[in-house]
Amino acid sequence: MKNVLIGIAWTYANSDIHLGHIIAYMPGDVLARFHRAKGDNVLMVSGTDCHGTPTTERAIREGKTPREIVERYHEQYVEVFRRLGMSYDYYTMTATSYHAEKVQDMIKKLYANGYIYSKTEPASFCPKCGKFVYDREVEVVCPKCGAVSKGDQCGNCDYVFQAQDLLRGKCRICGSQTEIRDNTNLYFALSKFSKPLKEHFEKCAKYWRKNTVNETAKFLDEGLQDRAVTRDLNWGVPVPFEGFEDKRIYVWIEAVWGYVTATMAYCEQHGLDWRDYWFKKDNQENLIYMCHGKDNIVFHSIIFPALLMATKDPYLMPEHCVSSEFLNINGEKISKSKGNGWPMLDMLDKFNPDSLRFFCIANGPEKRDSNFTFEEYHAQHNGEIVNKFGNFVNRTLNYKGLDGFLPAGEMDNDIRKKIETTYQCVEKNILSCNFRDALSNVMQLVEDANKYYDTMQPWVLYKNEDKTAFNNCIYTCVQIIANLSNLFEPFMPFSAEKIREYLKLNNKPTWNYIEAETGKNFGKFEALFTRLTDKDVM
Repeated sequence: MKNVLIGIAWTYANSDIHLGHIIAYMPGDVLARFHRAKGDNVLMVSGTDCHGTPTTERAIREGKTPREIVERYHEQYVEVFRRLGMSYDYYTMTATSYHAEKVQDMIKKLYANGYIYSKTEPASFCPKCGKFVYDREVEVVCPKCGAVSKGDQCGNCDYVFQAQDLLRGKCRICGSQTEIRDNTNLYFALSKFSKPLKEHFEKCAKYWRKNTVNETAKFLDEGLQDRAVTRDLNWGVPVPFEGFEDKRIYVWIEAVWGYVTATMAYCEQHGLDWRDYWFKKDNQENLIYMCHGKDNIVFHSIIFPALLMATKDPYLMPEHCVSSEFLNINGEKISKSKGNGWPMLDMLDKFNPDSLRFFCIANGPEKRDSNFTFEEYHAQHNGEIVNKFGNFVNRTLNYKGLDGFLPAGEMDNDIRKKIETTYQCVEKNILSCNFRDALSNVMQLVEDANKYYDTMQPWVLYKNEDKTAFNNCIYTCVQIIANLSNLFEPFMPFSAEKIREYLKLNNKPTWNYIEAETGKNFGKFEALFTRLTDKDVM
C-alpha cells in the first residue's frame, strides 16, 4: 500500500470559479479516486488562496474587507467542489491562524539555515497612496512588445515583468505616476539551489508533460534569481521578524507551502503523522502529485521543491507535476471582460455533474489547449454518455424479462477478458497521467458491451423462450455494468455510486473484477442521464 499525497492548485479568492479552473483540477480527483480503489492510503488537499493583490483589489472595488471577500468566495468554492464530486480529504484556506503559524515557522527555519536575507533596493512608490506598489498595482509598458499592461505579466505577449521593469509606471489604484524610493525586503536565496533543482529536473522530466519540461528547462537555463519574500501589505501572513511589522509574507511562498500545512492540519485532527506523506522513510512507498494549470508550472516544479530543500529536512520531492494547458471558450481565451467564463455554480444548476466531469476529462488539455462550445458539449453528452453508456445500462437493467431480478447465468469468457484488460489499460494510462486515454479505454468497453447486446439480441431470446441463452446474456451484461461502476468511479462517481447501490454491490469501489449476486430484487432502475436539447445553453 502506497502513501499518496495529491495537491491541487489553490484558487485565488477574487472571482467565481469557472470551467477553466476545474479542467486543471479534475486530474487530481481522478488520481485520488483511482488510488483509493487500489487500496492506497490517499490524502487529497487544497484550499482557497486568500492573500495577495488580487483579493485586496477586489475588496477595494467592492468597498469590503479582504476577509469578507475571502469568506464569500471560499464558501462558493466549497459548494462547487461538493456538487462536482471533488473528493477532497481536506479543503482549507490560507487565512487560518494554523497556516500562518506553520508558514512563520518555516520562514524562521529558512532564515536560520541562511537562505533568507535582507536587501534594500529601488522600488515603485505611489506618493498619493503613500505606499510601495507592486506588479498588479502598477501599469507599465511591456519592454518586449510595447503593450500597456499590469505589471505581473503582459496580457499581450505573456512576458513576465522583472523588478526593474516596474520602476517607471502608473499606480493602478489612483492613476498617479510612481516614483523610485529605496525599500527593504527579505529575499529567498533561490539561486543557491540551481544545482539540486537541475538534478531534480533531470530525475523527474520522464514523468512530466512536455509543457512542464519546457517551462522548467527555460527557467533553469535563464538562471535562477533570488525572490522577494515580503511585501508592503496589510493583508496576509505577518512577517515573524522585528522591523518588518508593516509587511506581509509574499503570497507565492506561503501559498505553495499550504500543501504541507494542509497535510499537517488534517493529520493532527485525525491522529496521523503528516511526515508519512512528506518525509523519506525506509520500506515505505510514496507518491506525490501536484495538479495545476500551465501558468503555475514554475511554482510547482522549481519554487516549491527549492523551499522544501531549504528546510534541510528529509522531504520527498514532488515528482509528478500534472500541468494542464488552458481551456478556451468558443475558440477564445477565458476573459472576465468578455464574460465567457461561466461560473461553475450556474453550470451545475443546468447540467449533470458527471457529464461535466466527463467533458473535463475527455477533452482535457493534456498536450495542447482545448475548447468548449455548447454544441460540442451537447453532442458529447447525448452521443457518448446518453446513447452509449446510459442506454446500455438502462436497457439492460430495465429489461422487461428481468422483473427486477438478476437471473443465474454464465459469464461470457471473452467479455470477462475484455473487462480485465480494460482494468489494466485504464490503470496504466491513469498512472501515466493520460486521463483522456484512460476514459477512452472505459468507453471502448461500453461500445463492446453494446455490440455484444445487439449481437446476442436478448429480446429475440426472450421471445423464443431460450431461457438459458437469455439468462447468460443478461447475466453477462449486468456484470459488465457492475464492473463499469468501478471503472467509471474516477471519472463519473455519481453514476458509479448509483449503479453500486442498485446492484447492491460493496459501496466501496475496488480495482478488480467483481460480479453482482443473483436472486436479489433490484426493482426499477432510474435512468442515469437525460438528453440535452437545443434550449440547454447558458
